[in-house]
Amino acid sequence: MKNSSSKGLIKEITLLLRSIPSPVVTSYVVAIIIMNLLANKAVPLPYDYIVLDCGFFLSWLVFMTMDMVTRHYGPRAANLLSVIALFCNLFMCGIFFGISKLPGEWSASYVEGSESIINTALDSTFGGTWYVLLGSSIAFLVSALVNNFMNYLIGIKAESKKKNFATFAFRSYVSTFIGQFVDNLVFALIVSHTFFGLTLTQCILCAFTGAIMELLCEVVFSPIGYRVSKNWERDNIGAEYIKQYGYGKKRQNNNVTAG
Repeated sequence: MKNSSSKGLIKEITLLLRSIPSPVVTSYVVAIIIMNLLANKAVPLPYDYIVLDCGFFLSWLVFMTMDMVTRHYGPRAANLLSVIALFCNLFMCGIFFGISKLPGEWSASYVEGSESIINTALDSTFGGTWYVLLGSSIAFLVSALVNNFMNYLIGIKAESKKKNFATFAFRSYVSTFIGQFVDNLVFALIVSHTFFGLTLTQCILCAFTGAIMELLCEVVFSPIGYRVSKNWERDNIGAEYIKQYGYGKKRQNNNVTAG
């Protein structure tokens, strides 16, 4: 029974990865990997209650992709894609960690008198820290689940009457803000509060203000996400997965007004 269930899951994942356009899957996975590397650099801001790292420049793409996949394929598909991307990220983190332990010099470390310091810093950046990796992985997984189900639940009601950019934006903005807030808060509680001494108030404020900033990025790019999603519908992309696993078939049979 267990073996049959595993085969069924592998079959579904294989079909899902064939159904979602490869540029979308690739950009999603790459964005998550690069986002974690960019998170090592802070964005200088004049306000103590706003804490942003450079990963925020790609976080909007991650959440927008999840919103697009949830809308077209359903929350289960978006959750599966998120888990796959998480394992890809952990695999790459393992490679980065192994490289950081190899002897050798980074090209950027060739600064007279500072070679050792710069080389060690670069090794630390790519090698990462176990509790940061743990915190970011848990935060991403929890926030992805929250975002996908929230987007789905809002979409059922919002798009039952009308389907246009306004309904896409509404479901995406609400789910993204909540998902980003959860992401920031979980990471802050696991890492910043436990290892760096931030208070609970600071964690909540930073999570809230960070979510607002990250949401603004998605607001700017959401018209692109809506257009791509509409093209998927128009071209019947992923029809085999949608037909077999139900959500999209049920959604497509609804009598709604196209935007």
